[in-house]
Amino acid sequence: MKYIKKIFGEINLSWPKLIIMAIVIGIYCGVVAMLPITADTSFHDIAETFEVWIFFGIFIIMNSKSNKDAALKCFIFFLISQPLVYLVQVPFSILGWQLFIYYKYWFIWTILTIPMGFIGYYMKKDKWWTVIILAPMLLFLAYHYMGFLGQTLYWFPRHLLTTIYCIAALFIFPLILENKTARLIAYIISGLVFIVTTSISLFNPYVYETSLGSSGGTRFEYFDNTYKAYFEDKNIGDVKIEYNEHIDDYLLTVKLKHGGKTKLIIESPDKKKKIYKVDVRYRKYTIEEIKEGK
Repeated sequence: MKYIKKIFGEINLSWPKLIIMAIVIGIYCGVVAMLPITADTSFHDIAETFEVWIFFGIFIIMNSKSNKDAALKCFIFFLISQPLVYLVQVPFSILGWQLFIYYKYWFIWTILTIPMGFIGYYMKKDKWWTVIILAPMLLFLAYHYMGFLGQTLYWFPRHLLTTIYCIAALFIFPLILENKTARLIAYIISGLVFIVTTSISLFNPYVYETSLGSSGGTRFEYFDNTYKAYFEDKNIGDVKIEYNEHIDDYLLTVKLKHGGKTKLIIESPDKKKKIYKVDVRYRKYTIEEIKEGK
């Protein structure tokens, strides 16, 4: 408990410290966003989603000296760190400066940090209603937790660290509230949203439905409904050959239930097989034919 109070309220967050923190975090996010080794991992999540940025916002607010100080420091922190995320990537991206088209979304949130920081400072008051300020952050965090838990279950252990962080944050953030009633309500909220979001992820698992290609297209040779198609690893998902009347052709449709590597086999009526290497990821995949002799 004392360490939580130390982190959220007893740190002298001077302007030089804030600016250095913003620069370091912005550069870090830009680098991990580019590295192939961090793709589809927890280390990459900070470059795309909000869960850790919620922590930064609360950290700044709780270590500020006034409402205006909290609002201004939140704004400057995001104003420095977020553009840096894209600036670091510009020399290495095929988009170049056009990469900043993605910054528009984050700039809107940067503007919103001004009222959010100003209002958020009231969490330092010893009042029951301070939970009203924290509650939206808990709900937003729970939303992210639900998504990452679904991704972890889909492609274990990918995003596991982010999932664990979200759980920990849900039950640590209520400790920053001074008022016991507010803290109790916050814990009830965290507990309820944790149960609900966990249940949704467990009982409604993510399935990626898509088409791998058409008969006689650029990827596959001719096939029709007399052919068989299946994955070597049945846990990856289901494959069907279906006729699509809109394009007057047969499609290889799949329901991908888990990430990982396997082989796709397309078998003709005379038992001839075409085999493909498939690497299933979250909302994407790669596929390559295995030529004879390889």
